[in-house]
Amino acid sequence: MADNINTHAIVYDMLMSVEKENTPSHLLLSQTLMKYQYLDKRDRAFISRLFRGTLEYEIFLDGVIRQFSSVRLNKIKPPIKVILRMSVYQILKMDHIPDAAACDEAVKLTRKRGLNNLSGFVNGVLRNISRNKEAIHYPDPEKTPAAYISMRYSVPEWLAKMWIRDYGFEMTAEMGQAMLDDQKTTVRVRDSQNMAAVKEALRSEGLNIEEGCMLPEALHLSGYDYLGNVGPFADGRITAQDESAMLAAVAAGIADGESIIDVCAAPGGKSMHMADILKGSGQVSARDLTEAKVLKIQENLKRTGLKNVSAEVKDALVFYPEDAQKADIVMADLPCSGLGVMGRKADIKRSVTPEKITALAALQREILSVVQHYVKPGGVLIYSTCTVSKAENEENMQWFEEHFPFGLESLDAYVPEKVRNEHTKAGWIQILPGQYQSDGFFIARFRRSRDEGAE
Repeated sequence: MADNINTHAIVYDMLMSVEKENTPSHLLLSQTLMKYQYLDKRDRAFISRLFRGTLEYEIFLDGVIRQFSSVRLNKIKPPIKVILRMSVYQILKMDHIPDAAACDEAVKLTRKRGLNNLSGFVNGVLRNISRNKEAIHYPDPEKTPAAYISMRYSVPEWLAKMWIRDYGFEMTAEMGQAMLDDQKTTVRVRDSQNMAAVKEALRSEGLNIEEGCMLPEALHLSGYDYLGNVGPFADGRITAQDESAMLAAVAAGIADGESIIDVCAAPGGKSMHMADILKGSGQVSARDLTEAKVLKIQENLKRTGLKNVSAEVKDALVFYPEDAQKADIVMADLPCSGLGVMGRKADIKRSVTPEKITALAALQREILSVVQHYVKPGGVLIYSTCTVSKAENEENMQWFEEHFPFGLESLDAYVPEKVRNEHTKAGWIQILPGQYQSDGFFIARFRRSRDEGAE
């Protein structure tokens, strides 16, 4: 580690920002790594792993601390709680760090933060855990399956109950493990004719490449420090996008010259994908709620050089009469609870609640009620989310079909053969976290009735 920079203190400050201010962890990590670009690659990797790991395993870490602390968890001061979590993570999950070093760094950090009187408590708890790793116990998976899943895979217990009810114990365990596994960076090669050249460019920069699991344009990358500095990304030949999210544009069945409205488009991944499929023809109207979100879209458009996409501030809850029945395709990738991407955004685990899911499902229905007006008779609406919640997905899909002149249409003509099943034949797909090495994602394809009298 660099002598003049305390990487543990950096991680502590980041975790406190999440704890006190609910700062989105993925944005905070990106900003921190950019700030400390001058650090050795190993130091940056340490910051990234300790920060992300502590958040990803927070529920598990709290469960361990409860077992070895003489003070109840809810009585421990937030700064001490954060120091304990990040230190227990090092002791239990980072084998290359000696336990004694993790304990010593925790004590030093406690003192540097003006909490000298609690340094003995921190030292005692951590050394007790270090000496008794084999004594850590989990709830009984037979008697209390949700409690077991919750601690073993660091998932909120209410969510474990919901998933066990909907998908069964084994599948819930698989999802939990998938979200703890290292998350792959997936990119889309924008022009398949450039695939060989792009691969060669990536390898020349020392990156490792794996083929995607579902789509030929997808690549999994590793071995890089900062994606923005990778040549094919900087020059716009590739763009970051999870493979399950790529399926949304594929499922739309886009034809040359079509008019497309993407109603919640930021940061623009699906808009760019659809524009690439159009090969310079047609037009994609990429919209979002705020100037800041539209700026993100514009930054990506500038990098990729796409000309058949316009980015503008438009509220998806507001009906714009000039857009009525103008779109061949409406992409409604709507705000959701994000349960499918918890492996990348671990702070979702601490912010999502059953009440929020209910509220988001209602918001999605409000948006769908508005944006369905933009689809031409005979046109297509794609409803998608990056979550795993029947209230937001299957139930809203059924509600939409019951209330508007749209019918579900089979996905089998559009999606890869390996993902086809009875659900895709019926017009929808739920990818669970880890399936096809992808994030959790839901897609439903609707066709608007050509009978104007139906509305």
